[in-house]
Amino acid sequence: MYDILIAYHTLELVQESLEKIHLRFSDISCPDDFLLSESGMMKLDSICMKLTAIGESIKNLDKITNKELLVQYPEIPWKHVMGIRDIIVHHYFDVDADEIYRICKEDILPLHQMIKRIMNDLR
Repeated sequence: MYDILIAYHTLELVQESLEKIHLRFSDISCPDDFLLSESGMMKLDSICMKLTAIGESIKNLDKITNKELLVQYPEIPWKHVMGIRDIIVHHYFDVDADEIYRICKEDILPLHQMIKRIMNDLR
């Protein structure tokens, strides 16, 4: 068995990062909004940092829960969530604004909803 309080705290940190991504992405309407201004580039950088933190936190969560928690929620491709961290960290200068835009547009909300669900289940 794993420590539910540590798992819950990790999920809280992921939730906070997802909320910050949502806020920072709110006025981005296309990938060029990241690329055509200094403020857009700063948002891209900060979102990438949060995605990196989320990926690392999910990796740690999987480890501290002995790979028992995330498998209960197969609707999310957890390996992809963890993998985005590796892509950003190891290929930072090759980060594709189109892909970050797609992740923010399509993947953040379902991930956020799932994190809330897991947190509720752990209560």
